[in-house]
Amino acid sequence: MKPLIKEYHEKDALVIDVRSPEEFKGGHCDGSVNIPLNVLEARMHELEKSRHIIVCCASGGRSSMAMNLLKSKGFEHVINAGPWTNAVKC
Repeated sequence: MKPLIKEYHEKDALVIDVRSPEEFKGGHCDGSVNIPLNVLEARMHELEKSRHIIVCCASGGRSSMAMNLLKSKGFEHVINAGPWTNAVKC
């Protein structure tokens, strides 16, 4: 696990998987929440801006877009884990 991801997990980070529901059903991190990228902005009201957030997807592209979107809306503690397998809590 990457050091920053581990640090976020130690701060009880929320893991958001921005893949499609179908992709999420095929495998995901325990405890992660599926909020597909195309509905993330509409569902931001469900998230706490002060909470640490780890975003992930299949390869890192969509999670990068999700991280940038969240940061642009005032979420300060957001990191991109890239593929969801990187976000697994160890």
